[in-house]
Amino acid sequence: MTVALRLEPADPTPPYEQLRRQLAEAIESGQVAPGTRLPTVRQLAADLGVAAGTVMRAYAELEGGGLVVTRRGGGTSVSASPDTLSVAERQRRLAELVASLVAQARRLGAADDEIRRTVDRLLG
Repeated sequence: MTVALRLEPADPTPPYEQLRRQLAEAIESGQVAPGTRLPTVRQLAADLGVAAGTVMRAYAELEGGGLVVTRRGGGTSVSASPDTLSVAERQRRLAELVASLVAQARRLGAADDEIRRTVDRLLG
């Protein structure tokens, strides 16, 4: 796997979630191809300087979302069809994306009504 993963200690987001988000983005964008084996829990934990439980939780979250599969003795690899998400997982990710968009728009000084109008215009 050739994706540079980085955890930001100053980020209030828990480390497992930072890791989950980065891996999910890499998988969904195609940077990491279906079938690619991810580093072992121990190896990735050592590389990032975190507890193995942090990596295990990130992997479990990715598996729950259908992005990876873990096989006993076979490690963790990217699912053959990462685009088959449950409705709940799709809604969770959509809410995460929209929350990020709204936060960025507010930092630009946009009011909520302006954000709504812009989104409606782009959807229409």
